[in-house]
Amino acid sequence: MIAVTLVALFLFTREKIPLETSSLAVIVVLSAGFALFPMHGEQPPIQAEAFFLGFGHEALIAVSGLMIAGHGLVRTGALEPVGRTLARLWAISPVLSLLLTLLVAATLSAFVNNTPIVVLLLPILISVSIRTKTSASGMLMPMGFATLLGGMATTIGTSTNLLVVAIAADLGLRHFGMFDFAEPMLIAGGFGIVYLWLIAPRLLPVRESLLEDDSPRVFAARLTIPEGSFCDGKTLAEVIEKTAGSLKVRRIRRGQGAHLLPLPDAIIHAGDQLVVRDTPVNLKEFEQVLGAVLYSSGDTPVDEEHPLAADDQQLAEIALFMGASQVGKSLRTTHFLEHFQVAVLALHRTGRAYISPKRQLADIPLRVGDVLLVQGAGTTGARCHCRSAA
Repeated sequence: MIAVTLVALFLFTREKIPLETSSLAVIVVLSAGFALFPMHGEQPPIQAEAFFLGFGHEALIAVSGLMIAGHGLVRTGALEPVGRTLARLWAISPVLSLLLTLLVAATLSAFVNNTPIVVLLLPILISVSIRTKTSASGMLMPMGFATLLGGMATTIGTSTNLLVVAIAADLGLRHFGMFDFAEPMLIAGGFGIVYLWLIAPRLLPVRESLLEDDSPRVFAARLTIPEGSFCDGKTLAEVIEKTAGSLKVRRIRRGQGAHLLPLPDAIIHAGDQLVVRDTPVNLKEFEQVLGAVLYSSGDTPVDEEHPLAADDQQLAEIALFMGASQVGKSLRTTHFLEHFQVAVLALHRTGRAYISPKRQLADIPLRVGDVLLVQGAGTTGARCHCRSAA
């Protein structure tokens, strides 16, 4: 048992192995082990099926249902209007807005899982901390604890309450109603909310955030030179001069995997790809000035079905958070363009622009925290399990 526990802990720390796979493997090993080597004692030996009986427990089913509901709130953006309203109130009165944020977080957490509430409020509070030049910890920690307080108000607020209700029912005790926990929670939670509002932010240490620099992100991308473009037949020096010297070319991609040094006298031909790095605004300007195209991910051609130069095309940034279905996969394997009708132009990772010269952007495995620069029609209604950052 100790060996199985150690192996399980090791598997749970491996990012490349899904948590579901590790958990299933542990259950299979335990059930097979007890079936092959039963424990004999005063009690009857444990059968293999005993390890699967918990999957039918009403508490587990209720917890799973709440997690599905919370996941649905994140995917559909049903709570985003609440978040936008709170964001506008922060500009009027930050102190009262913090109190309202704590109350909203606690109230919503009484009925749904804490995760979608935190996902909803996290970008709002970080954005506020950046604009006001204040520490984000003074808002994030109270908000997180407020969701825990609110979860204690109902029988479905937390998995702990659900387990207590289920165990009480198994022991034949009085049935707990939906709001039987509300009265003691309101008494204790009232003091807790006041503490989190007025005292906790002053006790928390000021921590420097990597997001304090709110300057535009710098992305690496490829500018594809079509026939008839200004760049076709020009030297790299002439191309750079056309952009008033602001274009910074890292390399020139020609043909299948061939990369040329960005020498001033290098001749640019139709079909070449200029690997550049700049802000989204400058990338769009380079596209227009040079008559180039910000090439979509992989080898997807630009056609009528996936236009990149339509009048209603917009640039946006999408940040991947924990639990996003794209994490650990590439854009090609997830068919990102086909599913969401937006083309990924560049990737920003860990505070720097990232691109691999040996692989297409579509083949790079995505990680939590990656920011994708995407382009698509302004009317596109596609949604993915990501958090928009722009």
